[in-house]
Amino acid sequence: MRPWSWTTKRPTAAVRWRAEQSLAHLRAHFGLTLAADIHEGRIKAYVRARLEQGAANATINRELAALKRAFRLGEIAQKVVREPYISLLKEAPPRKGFFEREQLDALLPHLPESVRPVIEVAYITGWRMRSEILTRKWQHVDFKGGWLRLDSGETKNAEGRSFAFTPELRSILERQRALASAIEPRTGKAVEWVFFRPDGTPIRYFRRSWLTACEKARLVGKIPHDFRRTAVRNLARIGVDRKTAMEMVGHKTESIYRRYTITDEAMLRDASARLAALHEAEREENSQSSAKVRGGSIPEPHKAPHVSSSAVTTGVVAWDGVEPPTRGFSVRCSTN
Repeated sequence: MRPWSWTTKRPTAAVRWRAEQSLAHLRAHFGLTLAADIHEGRIKAYVRARLEQGAANATINRELAALKRAFRLGEIAQKVVREPYISLLKEAPPRKGFFEREQLDALLPHLPESVRPVIEVAYITGWRMRSEILTRKWQHVDFKGGWLRLDSGETKNAEGRSFAFTPELRSILERQRALASAIEPRTGKAVEWVFFRPDGTPIRYFRRSWLTACEKARLVGKIPHDFRRTAVRNLARIGVDRKTAMEMVGHKTESIYRRYTITDEAMLRDASARLAALHEAEREENSQSSAKVRGGSIPEPHKAPHVSSSAVTTGVVAWDGVEPPTRGFSVRCSTN
């Protein structure tokens, strides 16, 4: 069964790839074992085997979810009598890695020249590397309008998205267009992809280059997905409202967006600096008020208007100067 037949909504390339990876591990372990023979004990043995292979809890959970879905479809088709109990592992908390600008500048020189613009665009946009950046073709670049676009069905949530050019983003894409134009006469083929290797073929993977560059730049442990968290944090730093930031980066729910909003030390220091500036302004305002008082410029207290006895008797104005007194209620009263 094809993994993308599990749902009526057509999945993206990233979802299909993840499902294929999960099924590959399940097939390698269970082989042609009948569904009736896959019980809780065998599933626990599978989990132990994957842990020994070094798989992360989250990865194993995705594979168990695929197995659970297969059993559920078997029940619907009346080919499976009972779905075994499948317990998931506790997953690690979300990563909090991100890139500062100086870290990006330290990393770029160690990457192949063809990969550098990919990383620069990821830093600016926060888009997903495999499914949203490396898949861009020139038809998705609107130089005249100033947009980099994702069509409907290409994103994880299947909704289209656009990112307005920044000066840096425009410069990167214009350089790529110039390189593509220089390669096309030499190869005799049109370069459809925005990010390509020196021979014009699209970039699909660069894992080895990434690991080597991170080691040379002393950034071991960084992953390309950290740029997604970085973009969200940068948008928060400059005060972009949450709804706009979600649309730019491609987060459908606020819960996911909050996971990517990293409050780092720099943001905390900036918040403290703003608070200190507020307190300083308050102290300065108070000191100026005190100086005016010491200088004798004290504002006169409000005085009730002078009311003549004739005015009271004629009903022109009350003691508070607002309205005529009511007969029998001309005595000042207190609400206390």
